[in-house]
Parts: sequence; structure tokens; C-alpha cells
Amino acid sequence: MASTPPGQRKLQILQALAEMLEHPKGEKITTAALARKLDVSEAALYRHFASKAQMFEGLIEFIESTVFGLINQIADKQADGMAQARDILGMLLHFASSNPGMTRVLIGDALVNEDERLQQRMNQFYDRVELALKQALRAAAAEGQAHEADVAARAGLLVSFVLGRWHRYAKSGFKSNPSQDAAVQIALLLN
Repeated sequence: MASTPPGQRKLQILQALAEMLEHPKGEKITTAALARKLDVSEAALYRHFASKAQMFEGLIEFIESTVFGLINQIADKQADGMAQARDILGMLLHFASSNPGMTRVLIGDALVNEDERLQQRMNQFYDRVELALKQALRAAAAEGQAHEADVAARAGLLVSFVLGRWHRYAKSGFKSNPSQDAAVQIALLLN
């Protein structure tokens, strides 16, 4: 990593961390193990991140910017509220299947024994996803496709569905694809 520009180094560190998270039964993720994977010293890691918690924050920032950027694109392109909710759910499941290591961050599994504020940040992420689903479902209610009284309960159910699929995916060693049969299940949840 000697000739790599600083911004690129940070990205390499985060990519290596995400790759390590793809092996839930592998060795414990420590800064020493991460440094070995990158063939650098731990001091080199700390030149770019003050702590391991800050590295996880970098992964969470990636997740947030990607997911909420995609939610905004869906809302901009799709006027139909139910279709928005369907597309958001599908995107969330696809994001996990495309990013297995990030799935462990999404469910909090990778954050166990890390700084408590990281899990709090993920809890805020779930709240923001639920808010986006509420907005889509309110639009559907305004279009006569749903009942306004059910919006909050249904949004909570949908977030629980996604979290359950993510959790199952991670706990299966990334074998139980969260997108499998998702279209049918989402249709059942949105009817």
C-alpha cells in the first residue's frame, strides 16, 4: 500500500474489513488480523482510522449513503406508493445478497463487542428505512391502495421482514439468499 493515495488506502482498509466479515466463522476481526490481510502494520491502519470503531463507522456510512441514495432514486422514479414500497424492499434484500459482509453490519452481528454507538447508529438506520416505507405506504393510502390506519403497523412489519431475511442470510453462512422468493413474499405482505 506504499504508493496508494490516502483516500484510496482508506477504501482498501474498508474493503478488506468487509471481506473479512464475509467469513462469519473465520478468525476474530482484530486490527492485527486486518493489518495482516493488507500486509501493513497496525500503525498504518491507525494513520487512516483512529479506532476499529471508526472503521465500522466507515462501513455504516457506505451502507447509509448507498441505501438511502437508492431509496431516493426509487421515490423519484416511482410515483405509485405500493410499487415504491415493493421496490424499496427488493432493493434492501438485493443489497444484502450483493454485500454479504455488510449484512453482518446491517444485523448488528459484526458490531457485538464494539462501541455501543455503532449499534445505536444501526437502530437509527432501521428507523429511517421504516420512515421511507411509511412515506411510500402513505402515498399508497392516498391512492386508495392501502388504509392510512395500517401504515405504521405495516411499515414496522416490513422492516421486521427485511431484518429477518438479512439475519437468516448471515446465519446460514450466506447460503440462504434473502432475495429468494422475495417477490412472492413481498406481494403477500403488501396485499
